[in-house]
Amino acid sequence: MTALDLSPRPGAAPFPRMVAAQAAMEARLMLRNGEQLLLAVVIPVIVLIGGVEGAKHVDLGLSHRPVDVLTPGVIALAVMSTAFTSLAIATGFERRYGVIKRLGSSPLPRSGLLAGKVGGLFVIEVFQVAVVGVVGLLLGWDPAKGVGGTLLGVLLGTFAFAALGLFVAGILRAEATLAAANLIYLLLMAAGAVVLPSSSYGAFGHVTEWLPSGALGGAIRSACLDGGVGWRDLGVLFGWGVLGTILTARTFRWE
Repeated sequence: MTALDLSPRPGAAPFPRMVAAQAAMEARLMLRNGEQLLLAVVIPVIVLIGGVEGAKHVDLGLSHRPVDVLTPGVIALAVMSTAFTSLAIATGFERRYGVIKRLGSSPLPRSGLLAGKVGGLFVIEVFQVAVVGVVGLLLGWDPAKGVGGTLLGVLLGTFAFAALGLFVAGILRAEATLAAANLIYLLLMAAGAVVLPSSSYGAFGHVTEWLPSGALGGAIRSACLDGGVGWRDLGVLFGWGVLGTILTARTFRWE
């Protein structure tokens, strides 16, 4: 009878499994945090309902029905809130409390940690898009079949804002990151052409088209209103993503 080999075999789990576990943990931490849920779901839904109801009393000068313009804009706002604000704040406090430093000593490499964070973002964004989409449909939203353009917008928007969020979190202290991320979020929501199209901002609209917020909103609106792909907006998002990645790689401090 052959003896059972019970000798220890130390070693890390396969890389995809480690990334999946990290992504699941990141998503759970976001969903358990009341402030993150406020940014991810509650504020976008309030903006959508308030905007549609407000459009009944105020002429926004839109070329389509308000609900058809506002719903893709609020989807873009939801992506921005998670990929930029939530990620920046969470990462800033993880740096402060030494979480990232401790993860650096685990078998999970830095690339796996970043991939896990991005994977967690996508989990939350699927939930956000579903919630905002359902609310929009209940309000009468009639989207075009621009699934490909919407998906590209969400992917590149996540890339751009996640890179910028990590840049902010990597150079500022946790409290400063909290203030800066929320301030930038509010400014872009109000004047960054993410919820409303650039044409609603008059002469300043030409500037908002080159902001990551305006490009993200424009890309998703193009897909949902016309069923097309906003290649110019996607190119702007890609450029911001590359810039944010370079800045993060050069300045990010792990503690």
